Amino acid sequence: MCKDCGCGETPHHRHHHDHGGVPHSHEPGGPVHVHPPSDAVLKESVERSLLADNDESAAKNRKWMEARGITALNIISSPGSGKTTLLEKTLDRLRGRIKCAVITGDQRTDHDARRLEGRGAPVIQIETFNACHLDARRVGECLPRVADDGARLLFIENVGNLVCPAAFDLGESFKVALLSVTEGEDKPAKYPALFSSAPVTVLTKLDLVPHLDWDSATCLMWLRKTHPGAFVFQLSARTGEGMDAWIDYLAGLAG
Repeated sequence: MCKDCGCGETPHHRHHHDHGGVPHSHEPGGPVHVHPPSDAVLKESVERSLLADNDESAAKNRKWMEARGITALNIISSPGSGKTTLLEKTLDRLRGRIKCAVITGDQRTDHDARRLEGRGAPVIQIETFNACHLDARRVGECLPRVADDGARLLFIENVGNLVCPAAFDLGESFKVALLSVTEGEDKPAKYPALFSSAPVTVLTKLDLVPHLDWDSATCLMWLRKTHPGAFVFQLSARTGEGMDAWIDYLAGLAG
């Protein structure tokens, strides 16, 4: 028996293997064996297919928004970093100045959407259930309902996660990474996929720094190493510290 595949042939048979499902032959004229793909190969194949489908939907979303002059920010962070609080204060300050829209994602509940309602922008909640990120298809289904009425800025509040959302293009103009001072200075080094792909990072909860062992210089060093040239905003949505620079930046994006 072949010690490599257990196919029943003798060890000296000529053998061309591919455990991804490609046929292999033995002696000329002999039987052809097809091994089922391994779990790892199947998983990789499924992931490639999912990303390809997602990228196709993302391209459609991007074209749709570009045609309408919409700048879309895909906001990604850990749970509890302050995404929704920042959006609350941002919408309040942009109300009457710039037309905004919001798509917010969570595995369960519409808590965030209810917090953001009544602040001058249409809001749609996507529940992802077992998925750890938003995907382009579901975002695309929401676009005509939330952002087709003259919106200039679309905020996409992704599911709280530093890993999975970074891999999925939603058709956004760019990603914004949020990092709260309670999470530690080295997160850009630990999660480089997000911070290297986000041209903007917002350091939140600045008002808590006096109560923490937080070293701003160390965090900025890691950010610069991970993404040289990235814009970095340091602010507290609760107290308003640093918010003026953030709002001015958004106003510039909206033209």
